[in-house]
Amino acid sequence: MRTVRTVLTAVLASAGLLGMAGTALADSPSPSPSGSAEAAAPTEAGTSFRTATAIRPDQPATASASTGDYLYWVLPVDAGQRATVKAKVTLPQAARHGAATWQLDVYDGLRRRQACTYGAQTRTAAQDTGSVELSCTLRTVRAWAEPWANDPLPGSYYIRLTVVDLPKDDLGLPVHAEVDATTADTGGARAVDGTLAAPLVPGAATATPQDKESPAAQSAALSEPDGGWSSGWWSDRWIWTAAGGLLAALAGIAGYQLTRGSGRPARIPPGA
Repeated sequence: MRTVRTVLTAVLASAGLLGMAGTALADSPSPSPSGSAEAAAPTEAGTSFRTATAIRPDQPATASASTGDYLYWVLPVDAGQRATVKAKVTLPQAARHGAATWQLDVYDGLRRRQACTYGAQTRTAAQDTGSVELSCTLRTVRAWAEPWANDPLPGSYYIRLTVVDLPKDDLGLPVHAEVDATTADTGGARAVDGTLAAPLVPGAATATPQDKESPAAQSAALSEPDGGWSSGWWSDRWIWTAAGGLLAALAGIAGYQLTRGSGRPARIPPGA
């Protein structure tokens, strides 16, 4: 019985340690931006996909524009991450002629519009409202997907902010936009086998390691996360797989210790 208690204690201790390790990896936050990144926060926005202003996760960006302009930003999102984009538009103090409807859209590296799992993607500001806030939380980015699927893939994600409905007399009024994007690691629960040959980033198809000074190479490097792109094969599912194998082995040992008995039955003579 002492052996059985020892085995069971080892099983419980292993399960507890592996569970804490898996939880720590799944809940580990994204790297916080450095002070220099915050100091260099963009103050302008692009007007198209090609001229989108590059930002980093957790890096606030601002822009002054005119009502009716299309504002674009681009940020990298890696496999296993779930991105949340928030935007705030400060409306002009001048008298407006009616309500205005603003919309926040997010596109992946193939310029496919991605659906929001939750968040107020479109909101209408009344005539006397001073600001409007929008948000969009994307699905978890997958390392690989079937060709027919519309799953979000690792690479660049474009943020587009614009007004979609307002009185014509209000076009051209000055507005101030603030955008902030965050990413959260979801852990191995949403991991998939396989990986892309290359992330979907601007210039990835034309940039080569030997031509690092080209605009395409600089664009691809600018769209890379601070820690680089993940390889796509590692996730904390490996920890739970190893934990399952270890627990199965320990359970087999414990079962053997319980069922093997104390040895040769006493009623059988030694010479039999």
